[in-house]
Amino acid sequence: MSPEELRKLEKEVKKTKRLAAEQAMVLHDLIEDRLPDAYQELMGIAQATFDACKAWDEANQKFNAAQSDVA
Repeated sequence: MSPEELRKLEKEVKKTKRLAAEQAMVLHDLIEDRLPDAYQELMGIAQATFDACKAWDEANQKFNAAQSDVA
């Protein structure tokens, strides 16, 4: 894998990590500030947070595997 492709994968990891962190903040804000009144939103926000974290995990695994292949 070329250095340029590795940088692209690393950039994707950073992007998905940022998105996961942002979604985690939305979940945190719901828990801290709006529950129990906004309990109807909990499942949707929790699923979005799970999906964002899973996207980061998949990107991170792909990047780590690519790094191992280069080494």
